[in-house]
Amino acid sequence: MTERDKRTVGLGAMAIAIYLACFYGPAGWRKLNQTRTEYLSLVKQAREVKKELEPYARRAADIQQLMATYKLDPAKLVKAKVVADASAAIQKAASGGVQLGPIRESAGRPAARELASVQMEASGPVPAVLAFLHRLGTLGYPLVVESVQITAGGAGGGRPGMPGMSGMGGPPGMIKLTLVITILDYEQWKLEELRHV
Repeated sequence: MTERDKRTVGLGAMAIAIYLACFYGPAGWRKLNQTRTEYLSLVKQAREVKKELEPYARRAADIQQLMATYKLDPAKLVKAKVVADASAAIQKAASGGVQLGPIRESAGRPAARELASVQMEASGPVPAVLAFLHRLGTLGYPLVVESVQITAGGAGGGRPGMPGMSGMGGPPGMIKLTLVITILDYEQWKLEELRHV
């Protein structure tokens, strides 16, 4: 190829490039700009979704911590057995010097999302009773201690007129409890939480 042919081919290629740039360049630029805009929009949406999910990640971590602290796993609870199992766990937690009195179970209030209510009496030395109260929160069941009534267990027993406590005397250094424990219907609480999400 001679120099003249090379120059002609170079000029032809340049002319074709200029022609393509003039007629197809703006369309290509618009397409490239549109693709870039779509990409930036997707990045923005991904950031918004990540920001929306952050509270749920924190909630999940908080729930895991609570489940570990209170040894409660709702997935392992069987609704038909929760009341009986929780009652047995409460009685088992009363070891170590705490003596249980009468235990009365009654049906819970469905409107208050309760499975049952347990009223019980217990007596024992102060450290044992306090340890028992502490263990109630870590039994692995959805329990709420609704009321605690403490009376001295020394000579003379409880105050007259107190339900369930009259006539229960005991040595000095002992205390007596009347507890009302509510067993929650965890499935209704879960449904309520789902409705608010």
